Amino acid sequence: MSLYTDLASEARELNPEIDGVTEERESRGEIEITRTVIITPDAARKLNKRMGRYVTLDAPGLIYRPLDLFKRMAEVIAEELGPLLKEFREGSIVVVGLGNRAVTPDSLGPRTAERIFVTRHVKELLPEAFSFPVPSVAQISPGVLGSTGVETLELIRGVKERVKPDLIIAVDSLASRRAARISTTVQITDSGIDPGSGVGNIRAGLNEETVGVPVIAIGVPLVVYASTITQDTISMIAEENSLSCDEETLKSLAEKVVSERMDGMIMTPKDIDAIIEDMSSVVSEGINRAVFGEHYEKVRMLIA
Repeated sequence: MSLYTDLASEARELNPEIDGVTEERESRGEIEITRTVIITPDAARKLNKRMGRYVTLDAPGLIYRPLDLFKRMAEVIAEELGPLLKEFREGSIVVVGLGNRAVTPDSLGPRTAERIFVTRHVKELLPEAFSFPVPSVAQISPGVLGSTGVETLELIRGVKERVKPDLIIAVDSLASRRAARISTTVQITDSGIDPGSGVGNIRAGLNEETVGVPVIAIGVPLVVYASTITQDTISMIAEENSLSCDEETLKSLAEKVVSERMDGMIMTPKDIDAIIEDMSSVVSEGINRAVFGEHYEKVRMLIA
């Protein structure tokens, strides 16, 4: 049993000795920023992550839902996305909301996508509405295989062939190995994403190799595997009671508990509805601010 996480920073914490990875940290008030770059194929294989840049934004205070910190997190998301979007500011962008809207912890993607300022139809049908340069933005929420009968990647490839975007921004729910990171962390990466990974239903990868255009992925941890909580709990009990259990013994005990009682179980907070509402608003505002830059307020007035 391994400790699963979608966060590159956590994978690095679990494997600090691996070469081929660089990491730097920065603080902006209550928000901690970790920039992880996976440089070599060997490091990518060992960390079970694609090569590329990963930016992790941690704001533990978000658990208390302060409005000022929500606003600041959206601004920092925009600041970190900005350099990645610079060359696409006047191009074509499709925002893809991954996940199942009917399953609350998996609905971050669709609920974020529906808040994106879409401009593609306006630019095509009423181009004079914009007296300033803006990108052509569209959004889709392709659903999940169990509902549509079509793989997410197939649908996105169809949209790509028709719309011909220069860039895809994908939003999805993630899994963390720490319950404290649920709803308090945002990860941004230029390496794409494996849809469904956050709820244990991994589908074909969505990245530049599979769709033919760059893919930026943004995710928020909203679930944690029961196996992770079990192993952490057993380790904590051992430490608090000075039990002389080695790592393999603890792992064996955790595996036994999980296999008998909680195999494949995924856990999420009881207030997940409010969390989804808050974080979809934060992430969508961050994307809108990054995409439209200095024209954000003008577009908001015209579109919202």
